[in-house]
Amino acid sequence: MKNILLLHGAIGAKDQLDALKEKLKENYNVYSFNFSGHGKEVFSESFDIEQFAEDTLSYLSSNNLEQVDIFGYSMGGYVALYLAKHYPNKVNQIITLGTKFKWTPEIAKKEVKMLNAAIIEAKIPQFAQALSERHGSKNWKTLLSKTAEMMLAMGEGSPLLLSDYQNISHNCKIMLADNDEMVTKEETLEVADALLNSRLTTINNSKHPIEKVDMDLLVKEIVGMI
Repeated sequence: MKNILLLHGAIGAKDQLDALKEKLKENYNVYSFNFSGHGKEVFSESFDIEQFAEDTLSYLSSNNLEQVDIFGYSMGGYVALYLAKHYPNKVNQIITLGTKFKWTPEIAKKEVKMLNAAIIEAKIPQFAQALSERHGSKNWKTLLSKTAEMMLAMGEGSPLLLSDYQNISHNCKIMLADNDEMVTKEETLEVADALLNSRLTTINNSKHPIEKVDMDLLVKEIVGMI
């Protein structure tokens, strides 16, 4: 069977992709892991897209995987395309879902407003508890802070420019939930058009959080490509 690697999103962890992993096991050897600083993994010295790409390369090496297809959710899709740009021989086909491609100082400032730990504890205690359980009671606030810093840095200078996408020749499927409230169709279409071999696909009756994505439709789109 073919190998597929699942990459989780920002302030997420591999367990959020377990339902997808189970559905794909019938057709693929499915792999997943936690980026550094996520899911109770220790923080590396760096906390950025480049580091998460290094985490991925290390995981591939540890599991004797020379090349894989990748499904990247949200930030995971950004990491997948970063790998395709800088380490093309490690990546075969790529599927992304709900990836935020456009970063400006204004967009970054808007995004980080949702990463205030004190506000989350006060207004969304259930979410705070979920983050604590997923990342550790001592780590989740640090994770939010470091993610905010990373986003602000991306706003000042994106790790991937439009010209970088134009040099990626891998077969790609760029997907967006029809009711995604975080990622615009315009930025998604711009990247899908820039990539040399890609198509844009909409997942209906779905929202940005992976828990609110129609899993059967998602599996159908992945199996239909890889």
